[in-house]
Amino acid sequence: MKTIILLTISNIFMTVAWYGHLKFKHYALWMVILVSWLIAFAEYCFQVPANRIGHATFSAAQLKTIQEVISLTVFAVFSVTYLKEDFKWNYFVGFVFIVLGAWFVFKKW
Repeated sequence: MKTIILLTISNIFMTVAWYGHLKFKHYALWMVILVSWLIAFAEYCFQVPANRIGHATFSAAQLKTIQEVISLTVFAVFSVTYLKEDFKWNYFVGFVFIVLGAWFVFKKW
């Protein structure tokens, strides 16, 4: 559970670093890159411990899968609430397929 919490915090920071600047197009590109790097540093402060702790329980492929599902969830919420973009039905279907892929990664065969 600690891994999932840390990865969620990490993904919130990374989503802001990658997409938060889209509302600040009037700022110089070098400025938003610098701010994004600073935000990304905070992301790494959560991501690295999450993967270190998580690797005791999960494989690297499972950690990456967890991260991707969290990333898509965080991004979906961010794009609707912060960027004010519509969440279309085809996005939902695509995300469902990714979650289905995650199920295959975690399924004991």
